[in-house]
Amino acid sequence: MGIEFAPRGGTRPTPGVSIPCGPGGLAGRQTTDNDPMRQPGALSRLGLVSNPPSALPSPESVSEGPDAHKPMKASASSRTFASALAAAVVLASAPTTQSQSAPQPAMSIETSSFGQMPDGTPVKLYTLRNGGGMTVKVTDYGLIITEIRVPDRTGKAGNVVLGFDNLDRYLRGHPFFGAIAGRVANRIANARFIIDGKEYTVTRNSNPNHIHGGAKGFDKKVWASTPLPVTRDEAAVEFSCLSPDGEEGYPGNLTVTVRYTLTARSELRIDYSATTDKPTPVNLTNHSYFNLAGAGDVLGHELTLAADFYTPSDEALIPTGEIRAVKGTALDFTQPTTIGARAAQTGLKPGGYDHNFVLRSGGQSLALAATVYEPSGGRVLEALTTEPGVQLYTANHLDGSIVGTGGVKYPRHAGFCLETQHYPDSVNQPHFPSVVLRPGQTYRTTTVFRFSTR
Repeated sequence: MGIEFAPRGGTRPTPGVSIPCGPGGLAGRQTTDNDPMRQPGALSRLGLVSNPPSALPSPESVSEGPDAHKPMKASASSRTFASALAAAVVLASAPTTQSQSAPQPAMSIETSSFGQMPDGTPVKLYTLRNGGGMTVKVTDYGLIITEIRVPDRTGKAGNVVLGFDNLDRYLRGHPFFGAIAGRVANRIANARFIIDGKEYTVTRNSNPNHIHGGAKGFDKKVWASTPLPVTRDEAAVEFSCLSPDGEEGYPGNLTVTVRYTLTARSELRIDYSATTDKPTPVNLTNHSYFNLAGAGDVLGHELTLAADFYTPSDEALIPTGEIRAVKGTALDFTQPTTIGARAAQTGLKPGGYDHNFVLRSGGQSLALAATVYEPSGGRVLEALTTEPGVQLYTANHLDGSIVGTGGVKYPRHAGFCLETQHYPDSVNQPHFPSVVLRPGQTYRTTTVFRFSTR
C-alpha cells in the first residue's frame, strides 16, 4: 500500500483589488513634487475628471489692480477641478467597502439528525456546500453519500446520485447506494485467502464468495465523525472506526479513517487511511451510483476510461487471473462512447457492465481514471484516483421497484458506479497489486469526483 495522500485539490480565489488605505496607500501619504498623485493627468487617470484644466491660477497671475482683493470668480474648469480634487480626497481617506467587511465564506457544513438505529444509536447527516452551487450530503451510517446536487449547463441544480432521504429506507436494504465498501471491496473467491501460510475464511455472502466486506461490512457501521474547520476552499468531515480482529473473519484490529472534502472547485475528495496490528487485506471504495441527468437510465452518457486493459472474470465475476486488452471488445472506452452503445455485447446477463479496468496510471499517483458526459444537461464527471483499477458497474439488476429521493424510480441501468479499487480477488492473485496491509504500514489512497459542465 503506502500510497501517500496527494496534494489537496483547489486553488484559492484571487482576492478583490481595492484602493489601499493607511501607510503606503492614498490616505495618510507624505506627498512630494514627484508624487504621482501630483503629476498632470493623475485625477483623469483615476476617472475623477475628464478634462482637467492645464493649470490653476498662480498668485503671480492675479493682478494687483483695484479689483485685486475682490473675490475671484472661479472658472467652470477650475470649479470642476476643485470638486474633483475634493472628491479624490474623500475617496482616498475613506476605507473602501471591501476593506470594511470580510467576504462571506462560500463553503459551509451543516449537521442534522438523520434518525436513529434500532438500538437507539443516533445517526447524523452532514450537508456540505460550496459557492458554485454544489451540495453533498453524507451520513455517518455507512458513510453513505445520500445526495450530490450540481448545476447543469443552464445553472439548474439537480441530484446526480441514487439514494434515499431517510435512514429507515437504507436500513431496509439497498444495493450499496453511496456507501463505503470494506474491509475488502469487491469479491474474494470462495471467501478464503492465505496470508503467511495461514488460511482465513471470511463471510460467504455471494454464492459462495465474499463481497464488499461481508454481511456487516463498513457500509452498515455508524462511524465516529468530526466536522473539520471550514476554510475558504474546503469543507470537510472526518470519519473513523475500529474493525476488530475477527470481524467478518478478517484478521487484525483495523483502524480506519475516511475524510470527505468538498472543495471550492466542485470536487468531492475522499481520502482513506488505515493501520493494523496483524497482516490483513484492505481494499476500500465508495459505491455511489451516478446519473448525471438525474433520472432515467444512463445508457446515453458518454464514457471515457484511461484503461487499455481489463481483468476477465468467470460467471461469478471472479477474475481468471488474466489481463487482456480492451481493443476490439465491448469494453473499449479509450475514446468517448455511450455506455449503451455495446452494453448488450458484454456477455453479462442481464446486459451491461460489471468489469474491472486496469488504469494506465498503475496507482502510482493521483490521475484521471474516467470522464463521463451527459449531453442533454451538459454535466461532466471526472474521476481521479491513486488506485490501480476501477470497477464499472451499470446497475444491471435494478428493475424500477426502488423509489429514491424525490420520488424518482430507478429502472435498469439507472446509474453507473466508478468503484476505484485494487483488482477483485487480489488477495488470491499473486501477480495482481497486493492488498495486504502489515503492522507498521499505513494504507493511504485518494479518489476525487470533479464536476463541471459543457
